[in-house]
Amino acid sequence: MLFPDAARRPTRPLLRLLTAALLALLALAAPARADKASQPIPPATLALMAAKGTSASAPILLRAYKRESEIELWKRNSAGRYVPIKTYPICRWSGQLGPKTRNGDRQVPEGFYTVAKSQMNPNSRYYLSFDIGYPNAYDRAHGATGSAIMVHGICSSMGCFAMTDQVAGELFAVAREAFAGGQGAFQFQAFPFRMTAANMARHRTDPNIGFWRQLKEGSDRFEATGEEPVVGVANGRYAFAPSKDPDKEAAAQALHRDETARIAALAEEGAAAVRTTYSDGGQHAFWAHRISQGFPVGDISRPEALAYAGQEVVLIAARRKPAPPAIMPETLWAAVIGPGTPFFPRRIAERPPYAGGTVRLAAYAMRYQETLPTLLRASLDGEIGPPVLAEPQPMVERMAQR
Repeated sequence: MLFPDAARRPTRPLLRLLTAALLALLALAAPARADKASQPIPPATLALMAAKGTSASAPILLRAYKRESEIELWKRNSAGRYVPIKTYPICRWSGQLGPKTRNGDRQVPEGFYTVAKSQMNPNSRYYLSFDIGYPNAYDRAHGATGSAIMVHGICSSMGCFAMTDQVAGELFAVAREAFAGGQGAFQFQAFPFRMTAANMARHRTDPNIGFWRQLKEGSDRFEATGEEPVVGVANGRYAFAPSKDPDKEAAAQALHRDETARIAALAEEGAAAVRTTYSDGGQHAFWAHRISQGFPVGDISRPEALAYAGQEVVLIAARRKPAPPAIMPETLWAAVIGPGTPFFPRRIAERPPYAGGTVRLAAYAMRYQETLPTLLRASLDGEIGPPVLAEPQPMVERMAQR
């Protein structure tokens, strides 16, 4: 070859051209990422905020429920109380009900978490995302492992809350504006299900019930006070600081006391006890319907598992509590055996001489509806004793005494 460099010369301009094209594509991609992370909050959501006396810059709080596959957006209003704004359907979550304990268990965490501005990820491979802050102090106290538990786009979960791109984008925008308004970090509350007395009674035999009672206390406190709970860990348990407002603190304690009593009453009344099982997590019915219509949501993790989501195994069958005995109408009582009727003196006032003893029940048998509780109270107080059953008399002696 006379000119050995001749074969290489044409490639240099081509390489320069390719490099320039690549740089141009990267320059175009950077604004695209920036635009994605800076999309405004939808006008309809802003209208919901305004209707509740709050704004885009006000602090936020998020609450997630695995069983119902929903995330709630709460915002602090002008009166300083958090109010519900909107509920978003979760497209996919993985695992079972219960806390996350180790890396790779596919469990979506449960507990009280904190999201700072540094945990927002505008360059997420799953459109947009933020890290909820797992593991928290409670998780670490129990030796839990794992990290990078996100709320993100598409519909694929390995321990995360997968919301689809559109919903993830709105949540990202809502959080971004709250940070811009001065909120340093927001609380993310994750629950197995809505923490109602009925749900707690239904899951009262679950191995996680002790942990869920701790979550219930924090949930009740939030709903009673409208304040973000101040959460700590003491002796391996969640601990909640009392409200600085005495009235709100009294309301929090009263609600939790009433809810605890209601749970016990439901169990006493015979409410069923169940265990809810999943093949691998669940999905909101809204997204199941949209996906069936061909709506694009990106990758769907383990779609075959969704057919076995939320199967309830009855551990204690519901039982019907016996109805209380029917109350005799007062008119019938007064007409038949009440004071002044033929039966009343015959049974109480005019006892035959041979019966002996003192008439001790007349003072208690004045109204039918009061008779039983009055007699029980008198017996407990020792005013009257148990009946004395005399030895039966021979027929001849009984006839002689007439």
